[in-house]
Amino acid sequence: MPGAAQITSLEAIELFRADLIVFLDQVRPLLEETSGAVTRMKFWLQNEQRDFWENQLSRRRRRLEQAQAELFHASFSSFQTSQTGQQLAVRQAQHAVQEAEFKLAQLKKWARDLENFTDPLLKPVGQLQGFLTTDMGKAVAVLAQILQTLTAYTEGVPPTTTLPPAAPNNPIP
Repeated sequence: MPGAAQITSLEAIELFRADLIVFLDQVRPLLEETSGAVTRMKFWLQNEQRDFWENQLSRRRRRLEQAQAELFHASFSSFQTSQTGQQLAVRQAQHAVQEAEFKLAQLKKWARDLENFTDPLLKPVGQLQGFLTTDMGKAVAVLAQILQTLTAYTEGVPPTTTLPPAAPNNPIP
């Protein structure tokens, strides 16, 4: 037979298809975990940590107001001659408020920077996920069709096509 195909191993194609399926099953969850970890980090920075430091700032401001009120009352009190303790408490409370304001500002900067840094890196991950899901999924299906066709060929059975029938050449006016 002059135009006969030289098929040496259907098992090699089947092994490749099986290895491709295993690879896809292993890599998809890893890519999803990568995207999920970045999303969780963004959520943690933008929500949980922001809420935490906003609450801390509010509490520290209340403590500062309380310390200032105690210093004010101590200045009018005839029982105490020195307000050193209250002044120290006010300074400590002011320092705590400044620290919370600084951390909140840093947190907002980090959240913005994280977004700017991770978005360009996540874009190829998303593209790879799409490629693995659509194109490689189609490749697995094509390999299955190739195996079916080659198996039918080696057994001498005419292959069945799964392609839709061709459109007629005469367009309908």
